[in-house]
Amino acid sequence: MANNSRVLILKKFHVPNLASRLMKRCLQRLSQDWAGVYGHEVLIAETFVDPQHFLGTCYKASGWTLLGQTQGYKRSRLDFYQAHDQAKSLWALELRPGARTVLRGRHLPQALQTVEQNHPPPCEESPEELRKMRGFFWGLTDWRTRKSEFPLSSLIAVSVCALMCKVRLGQRDLAAFAADLTVDQMEALGFPRDWTRRPHRHYRPPGESFFFRLLSNLKSDQLEKALLAWQDHLLGKRDPAGDQVSVDGKELLNSQGLQIVSAYSVRDGRWLGSEAGEKKSHEIPAVQHLLQRVDLEGSLFTADALHTQTKTAQIIVQDKGGDYLFTVKGNQKGVCENVQQLYKGLSHAFSP
Repeated sequence: MANNSRVLILKKFHVPNLASRLMKRCLQRLSQDWAGVYGHEVLIAETFVDPQHFLGTCYKASGWTLLGQTQGYKRSRLDFYQAHDQAKSLWALELRPGARTVLRGRHLPQALQTVEQNHPPPCEESPEELRKMRGFFWGLTDWRTRKSEFPLSSLIAVSVCALMCKVRLGQRDLAAFAADLTVDQMEALGFPRDWTRRPHRHYRPPGESFFFRLLSNLKSDQLEKALLAWQDHLLGKRDPAGDQVSVDGKELLNSQGLQIVSAYSVRDGRWLGSEAGEKKSHEIPAVQHLLQRVDLEGSLFTADALHTQTKTAQIIVQDKGGDYLFTVKGNQKGVCENVQQLYKGLSHAFSP
């Protein structure tokens, strides 16, 4: 959809049918021009008319449809609106037949899918499942000294849903995702009711500032424990016997070198926990701390050659009751020579 900011023909230039003629000529090429700049066509044009000063006659003559009156709000900040009690008339026009049917569809046509890629994906969780999800985050420590209109459990539930929908997890992306939730989903998450927008139900979603503080102050160890409990609720309790556990480290984007190592089950694809590495350090201490929290009883642990360490092996076998399969490379010359000698010495003990 594209919004027409304004059409005005001064009285001294008044010519019969001039406004509708200009409107028609502009709309005939609007989609083509828009596609040339943004890569997709426009399906519907809209405009607002202040009924205190104008009647919208040129729009009516051009075949536009009067949809109704606005509720008299203006945008005062990025995520807030302010009432000004000056309702305007909303007019709209389909630029091609069946435009409303296309917009109501679950998926856009192939030619318009580039637009859908830039829009937050819809949250697929039902309101009932969102209520259950919030229950797993009730016990997390809230850093806020005053009671907030947005519970901490709700903000975390929105962030988790956004992660599952593959939304980029900056505060702006999370705020856009929250604003796109349905009314029932917002109610299930405990968002505050917007009583100024009657008679229909409306809820106010959290803005960017709420998610910024969430990402900056949340205790990661408590969040990990709650997420693992929620994962067990969805998938059932994990049996570590016969499983294979692997770790992988990634450097976070825009984090000035912060690395996160995560453990996961190869058999089930389950996430088993994460640990942030210390500044100016490597993955080895982070993996060793992470292994202390992962149930490895009867599991086989694998990792790349960086983690072929004596202490790591002791944690796996002696502390956690698991086994390991490590890679030995030439950069660990002593270990590599010992393995070669053991291989030669034990080769006669096994049948071909």
